[in-house]
Amino acid sequence: MATSKEERSINEALLDHIINHVIDLSHYSNDVVRRMLAVLDRADADLILRLQRALERLPMANFTISRLEHAMADIRALNKVAVNRLEYDLSNELRAFAEIEADFQFELLRGSLPEVAREALRAIDPSQAYTAAMARPFQGRLLKEWASGIESGKLMRVRDAVRMGYVENQTIGEIMQRLRGTKAANFQDAILSIDRRNAEAVVRTSIQHMAAFTRERFYVANKEYVSAKVWVSTLDSRTTHQCQVRDGLLYTIDNKPIDHKVPWLSGPGQLHWNCRSTSAPIIKGWDELGLKLPIGQRASMNGAVPADVTYKQWLVRQPASRQDQILGPVRGALLREGKLEIDRFWTDRGAFLTLNELRSRNAAAFRAAGL
Repeated sequence: MATSKEERSINEALLDHIINHVIDLSHYSNDVVRRMLAVLDRADADLILRLQRALERLPMANFTISRLEHAMADIRALNKVAVNRLEYDLSNELRAFAEIEADFQFELLRGSLPEVAREALRAIDPSQAYTAAMARPFQGRLLKEWASGIESGKLMRVRDAVRMGYVENQTIGEIMQRLRGTKAANFQDAILSIDRRNAEAVVRTSIQHMAAFTRERFYVANKEYVSAKVWVSTLDSRTTHQCQVRDGLLYTIDNKPIDHKVPWLSGPGQLHWNCRSTSAPIIKGWDELGLKLPIGQRASMNGAVPADVTYKQWLVRQPASRQDQILGPVRGALLREGKLEIDRFWTDRGAFLTLNELRSRNAAAFRAAGL
């Protein structure tokens, strides 16, 4: 049974809010993915149509590599415009998101601290955080470089599919089907679906990269409050071993392991593609901060690490409504009845949060907690 707000320490309350927030970020990512991929989907439909018309003007008997390259000039231009639009829209989305994430981190800690302890709390400049994050690569490349890779990769796959089709004496319809995929396979066998999956991974990972960078910059700006940070991983069948072994481990502000030897590496949200892990701050005790607090408030600022620091433990003690929101009503009921373990299922792809909805969720969570 969950304890009341008064009985819970600041660090326990912060952990609850941050896990709630990372789930909302997952749903927000779903919405961004949907909108970003719609840009590519519209371009792909046009690309297929234009490619078909170009191939109809290139009979088998007249096929040469140079003629194919000439015929695909329009395809190259269309592909470039679509990917540039994706990069532009995603960059603007990340800029707006950085502002909301910076505000969330500040308001969460400000609302959690006693009023006497808020004086030295520092907000970070979201525009500076955005610029710095965009200048730092994730998974080895900058966003602009990943976009360029999507553009060149798609063009290469389309060109190779056409070349192979001509070599194998396929009809134009067969070549187009290879690119589009088949209805029987729900179009997952399409050559173009490779680039769609790549783009989705870039979108999700870039959002987590921005969230992680903003969060870590906030911790550093307020290091006089933060004694350590704890790694929190979503534990389910899709969680990587890298994140499983780090769940609940403590690290210093400058990413050094505390009482273990597991390295921080890139950190939660950046450790690998589609990383869903996050971190939560461990706020120093009232005595470490040199605060003069009433005896009744001291227990909540004891500086202790929460005992239940894993996502799995957190989810089990959430109210039924929140479990159903995260897992769906059927899985939520099975969880409560003890008929299904958390790590045997996970689905959050059906819930979408827009940027405005994310902002509203943050504000509602703060109001509900009395922050």
